[in-house]
Amino acid sequence: MTDRMKRIQAVEFGWPIGMPTCRSLKQGLFEVRTNLDKRITRVLFCVFDGRMVLLHGFIKKTWKTMQADLDLASERKRKLEKSS
Repeated sequence: MTDRMKRIQAVEFGWPIGMPTCRSLKQGLFEVRTNLDKRITRVLFCVFDGRMVLLHGFIKKTWKTMQADLDLASERKRKLEKSS
């Protein structure tokens, strides 16, 4: 099991969990923070109906999370909420 999978599992079964594994971003979006081969990786998720829903995963190229990544995760979250 990869480090990323272990951290996602830790968040899913140990919710709520804080830094350095997990961080709240905005409007119900959270990130799981991991590294992969010395690169910074993030998985953005929300909690919906008591379940962790993975919305978007990416490798960061800078220290700051790109707005496009946040927008994509936010849009997927909106679609999820609208479909219920």
